[in-house]
Amino acid sequence: MNTTGATSGDERLPQPATADIDLVTVLHALGDPVRLTLLLSYSDDAEHSCDPRGLGLEHLHKSTVSHHMRVLREAGVTTTRVAGRNRFVRLRRADLDTRFPGLLDALLAAAAA
Repeated sequence: MNTTGATSGDERLPQPATADIDLVTVLHALGDPVRLTLLLSYSDDAEHSCDPRGLGLEHLHKSTVSHHMRVLREAGVTTTRVAGRNRFVRLRRADLDTRFPGLLDALLAAAAA
């Protein structure tokens, strides 16, 4: 795993390089209903805070949501920017589309249906 560069005092948590994103790992990460819900939340390509309430996951403990976010990040599905004590998550759409063209669109369409 590498870490992307820091910008303006922010840093990224460790994540795989685009070339190292593995299809089986991505599919395994997205095989969980909570992580699929997170994928749908992140599909707007905006940065999202890690607050479970803002993600529609207020029924889950914060540590459980954090675990699901880590699995997505380590699979290469998301990137997490650290700004002080805050964490902001964004979908790695361009990286996933580069590695697996059409996969993300198919997953999002199926999950939304």
